[in-house]
Amino acid sequence: MADDDGKLSDFEKQALKERTAELRKQAGRKGGSKKEKDLQDVLDTIAGLPEPDKQIAQMIHEVVTEVAPELDPKTWYGFPAYARDGKVLVFYQQASKFDARYGTLGFQDIASLDDGAMWPASFAVVEVTDAVRKQIAQLVTKAVG
Repeated sequence: MADDDGKLSDFEKQALKERTAELRKQAGRKGGSKKEKDLQDVLDTIAGLPEPDKQIAQMIHEVVTEVAPELDPKTWYGFPAYARDGKVLVFYQQASKFDARYGTLGFQDIASLDDGAMWPASFAVVEVTDAVRKQIAQLVTKAVG
């Protein structure tokens, strides 16, 4: 977060640099459809992750493309993400990016996860299991409405 003096933190500066690089890369690509290129960006991002982020991101990619094939894969601030009409709905924030204890499956405000006056929009994911895969499938199904 920005410091009290209004300056960006080192993490925020790095995120902006990465997003700018993503946008430049997307603007300069030739050949193939935008969706094909965006999918390849997600696959390349996942392939470049260290474990366990790589395994978790791959599982999330498989689940999202299976239960919500209408979502478009794309990278978003260096995260594998899935969008509807250009707006990110769900993403995986890898632990390795911020030297965090766990990665998170996050949902943006277009996700239909509403449940009363308060509901979770981010979930820690620490391993790949059948139970985790099932829970992610349920969340993504609900999120797309």
